[in-house]
Order: sequence, then C-alpha cells, then structure tokens
Amino acid sequence: MNDTAKADYLHRNAEELRTLLEQITCFGRQADDAANALAATLLRGGKLLACGNGGSAAAASHLTTEFVCRFNKDRRPYPAISLSTHGGDLTAIGNDYAFNDIFARQIKAFGRRGDVLMAFTTSGQSENVHRALLTGKSEGLFTVSFLGKDGGSCAGIADIEFLIHSTTTARIQEAHQLLLHTICELAEEQL
Repeated sequence: MNDTAKADYLHRNAEELRTLLEQITCFGRQADDAANALAATLLRGGKLLACGNGGSAAAASHLTTEFVCRFNKDRRPYPAISLSTHGGDLTAIGNDYAFNDIFARQIKAFGRRGDVLMAFTTSGQSENVHRALLTGKSEGLFTVSFLGKDGGSCAGIADIEFLIHSTTTARIQEAHQLLLHTICELAEEQL
C-alpha cells in the first residue's frame, strides 16, 4: 500500500469520527445526568459495576480504573468493578451456567440497590449485556448503556442510553470513549 492510500484511510476515518462527534453533542444532558447519578452513588457508599465484551470489555475496565485510581484529580479511590475481568468468575459461570449469564450472575453477587451499572455493546446484540441490563434494573441498579448501530436488543432498557448510530465498530468505540471520559470528568468534579 502506498503512502497516498494510507493517508486516505486516515482521512476517511477522521471524517467519519468528526461526523459522529458532532452528533454526540446532543448527549450533554444525558452525560450530566449519568455523572450526577454516579457521583451521588459513590458519595453515599455505593459502587460502579461495568461490563462488555471484547473492546467493550476494555472500555468497561478503563471506566472502572478511572474511579479506583483517578481521572484528572488526586482524590480518594471509589469502588468500581469491571465484570469483564475476573477470569475465574467468567469461566466458572460460563461453564456451570451459560456465557449469556456471566454478567447477570455477577450483578446479583456484587450489585446492591442504588449502585450504578454501565454496560457497553457496540452492536446492541450482546445477549450477556442484554441480560446484565435487565438484571441490573430488576435488582434496583441505576443503568447506563453505551450502544451502537441501531441499539439492537439492548435499546430502550437502560435509565440512560448513549446510542451511536454507526455501523463501524471502531468509530462507535471512539465515540463511547469520549462519552466515558466526559462522564468521568463531570463525576470527578463532585467527588
């Protein structure tokens, strides 16, 4: 591949992302509401749970790390658990029950009424994330979903939904990342 073709890829990807970033500015109110709910939960002793598969698992882990460590400011740590990272739990639940239950079962174990669940799926079709959102709601958690494409089976479940209308997984993940960081920044102002 020549240098011109490589530059065309970058230009195309940057243009796609620019268009999406312009569209997600409509989520300002939802980002503020999600940050307020999260900060209030953490300040009263609750916790953040997060989940997703593949790249979305990495986003969930990234999010929880921002609260266990810090985002921008030096402050006390807050309880945040990525349900995508505990290998023993994931493999035992997947083996003894079903892969579709790996997050829901952990929510029942770790979640308490008033905690926050943030769930990521770029397709909106991840059955284990769908079940996680339903379980979170039934257990009394405040739910936030980061979705892509048309939202799939996960659309319309969460208390707050960030739906990125794109069919390109990488662009959806990049938009989710900006939203995730914005929520961290807004929440940290209150912590």
